[in-house]
Amino acid sequence: MRVGFVGWRGMVGSVLLDRMTDEGDWAGLEPVFFSTSNAGGAPPEVGVPAPPLADAHDLDALAALPVIVTCQGGDYTKAVHPALRARGWQGIWIDAASALRMQPDAVLVLDPINRGAIDAGLRSGVRDFIGANCTVSLMLMAFGGLFRRGWVQWMTSMTYQAASGAGAANMRELVAQMRWLGEHSADLLDDPSSAILDLERRVRRGMHSDGFPTDAFGAPLAGSLLPWIDVGMPGGETREEWKGDVESHKILGMDAKVPVDGICVRVGALRCHSQAVTLCLTSDLPLADIEAAIAETSPWTRLVPNDKATTIDRLTPAAVTGTLDIAVGRVRKLKTGPTHVGAFTVGDQLLWGAAEPLRRMLAIVREHQG
Repeated sequence: MRVGFVGWRGMVGSVLLDRMTDEGDWAGLEPVFFSTSNAGGAPPEVGVPAPPLADAHDLDALAALPVIVTCQGGDYTKAVHPALRARGWQGIWIDAASALRMQPDAVLVLDPINRGAIDAGLRSGVRDFIGANCTVSLMLMAFGGLFRRGWVQWMTSMTYQAASGAGAANMRELVAQMRWLGEHSADLLDDPSSAILDLERRVRRGMHSDGFPTDAFGAPLAGSLLPWIDVGMPGGETREEWKGDVESHKILGMDAKVPVDGICVRVGALRCHSQAVTLCLTSDLPLADIEAAIAETSPWTRLVPNDKATTIDRLTPAAVTGTLDIAVGRVRKLKTGPTHVGAFTVGDQLLWGAAEPLRRMLAIVREHQG
């Protein structure tokens, strides 16, 4: 199968290529790599032959391919996808960007949760298969077993989203902020007799000094947090928060009477999104049944016992980064009512939140095509 790859140099694209190599996905593929800036250059080394880089805006070259996988971003999708379709291209478009997610003829892909919808889409002639919002995907990989059983009446998710979710420049800026604060407070930090409030004041002043790097985030993130992600929406939520409801419903084919809401916050983690959730269940179920349903969500969902040592060891971005594990812990009944359950989950948003659903979607396409 000939497959075009666009946006393979970025964070999500790089993770996708690495995962495909790790899983031996290149066997039997004839990849064509596209570039927006280096057409004619050397393709990446993936273990199979590939021609020189093609121009990512060359519609003739793109239209010659039966499948295109893109991690290039929404602006590219908006420019190229409709132009290709207008030419009559009937190939499969697999996309990490959000531009086509809510189109009625697009399927959001998260196959451990909605494989049936993906298969039905392929059989019925759907041609656009789009990766969902990273936080939504991680949330459903954690709690999809509860939704699958119809046990959820409503849900809130308070997110703790890593800097890398905003892009490579933002990830670099967080590290630069960390370095700046460390360097400009090193004398007080190295002196065990220095007053702790002097150190705190030095750091606080540093966050608001002229030299402190904030070009990407527009504000300090190291030593702080940002309770706003994406643009505002008419209802007072941000677009990131709005996605939690609409994309969950689309992935699950869920009754719109099951609200999903929350507040999305950017924190000083480099990689991995975390979420504290409150679930209102339809009835007072035993905690053991709730935990069993969570654990059965997917082969990658890991239930973490609700004790301090195991939680600190296994329910953190430091523990989960770079793995396919979706860790779920702190599961307990809340004092607000017998149907209210609290939990905490952590997952690598560059894997299940972005690259892995695309990789698996390409494998499903190959399976359907023989």
